[in-house]
Amino acid sequence: MKININAKGLKCPEPIMLLHKAIRESNSGDLIYLTATDKSTERDVDKFCEFLGHGLVKKEITKESLYFVVQKKDRNII
Repeated sequence: MKININAKGLKCPEPIMLLHKAIRESNSGDLIYLTATDKSTERDVDKFCEFLGHGLVKKEITKESLYFVVQKKDRNII
């Protein structure tokens, strides 16, 4: 399953909270596509994936937005 999250205009911690909700509702192997504008989201997504063991498949940072693709690794990891 593919889940899209548009967090443009939202400030920390909202983008990471939306990502966490999507992870909880997804299955192992699902991809979550997150677009945000708050620069702190880059650090938050990196730490989220590292700490919980999910895969950061893609990260693209431009002046206008931050784009991430996160893959849920294990059904039991929230």
